[in-house]
This record gives sequence, C-alpha cells and structure tokens, in this order.
Amino acid sequence: MIYFTADMHFGHKAIIRMQNRPFESVEEMDRVLLQNYNSIVRKEDTVYILGDICHHMSIEEADALIKKLNGKKYLIKGNHDRNYDPRLFVDILDFLKISIDGNHFSLMHYPMLSWPKKGSGGYQLHGHIHARMGYNEANRADGQRRYDVGVDANNFFPVSTRQIVSFFEAYRRGEDC
Repeated sequence: MIYFTADMHFGHKAIIRMQNRPFESVEEMDRVLLQNYNSIVRKEDTVYILGDICHHMSIEEADALIKKLNGKKYLIKGNHDRNYDPRLFVDILDFLKISIDGNHFSLMHYPMLSWPKKGSGGYQLHGHIHARMGYNEANRADGQRRYDVGVDANNFFPVSTRQIVSFFEAYRRGEDC
C-alpha cells in the first residue's frame, strides 16, 4: 500500500494548543501519533511524509523516533524539518511527481494554486496549513483536487492513495461521502 501524511510535529508541545489537538501532553500526542501511524503503515508499505515530522527535538531524538515509523519512507521537506539521517529515507526531496494506478500526484509540503496535470485530473497533496477535513471537502466541492494529508485533517492517521481517490470520485458520482 501507499500512504501519505504530514505535520506530525513530534516533540512540539505548543502545537497541541495552537491546533487544538486533543492531547493532554506532548508525550501522549507522540505516543498516539506513532501508534496510529504504525497501526496502518506496514514495514513493506511506502509512505510519503510531506514535511514537519518533528519540531523542538534534538536530531538524535528525531532520528530515533523516525526509526520507529514503519514503511519505506520518502520525505518531502517541510519548513520544520532538519537534517535527519538520510539513511532513514528512500529519498529526501522538496517536490515530487508520482503516478499510481493512472492517477497523477504532485507532492509538496506547501499547498499550490497550480500543479502538473491539474487540468487533466491530477491531484496535489500537501501539508503545512494544519487544516481540518472541511478544507478538503471545500476543495472537493470547488472541483479542486488539492488535499491536505496532514494529521490534523485526517483524524491523526496517514491516508492511503485509495482513500484520497475515493474521496474525490464518490463526490463526482454524487454518492454520499
């Protein structure tokens, strides 16, 4: 399977208050985010992390935490990412275009107004803005295939390619979402 996530902000105590996350402490947040991630992503899966893995952690603590995350990890760098051990990732990039089952995805930490294949059904996946699901729903209603894969918009879990495509396709077909 292929998954996407962003904006975990492991180690960032203030993000709980800033984003009204439902955690009592940074330790609880880090534990739940790690459990949620590993409950979905298996060791053989591929995961694209669209930035901001950790914040306010030493590089050694960050690397130790990243080692605990399942899957073959690609990092699309965010504004809070540091020089993590590159051996923890398949690749570290600023931007990436991928095709999965005929669907085209443009991956960047930041939301874009335009992206490759936007006019022909391409998707833009991002993080950074810590949106809630309402943001993704508004994009869908406006015909924009732009989706925030960040944990704040996805109940603190990674999201699969299938989930993203289904999210947009069900709406196009007029099904209840």
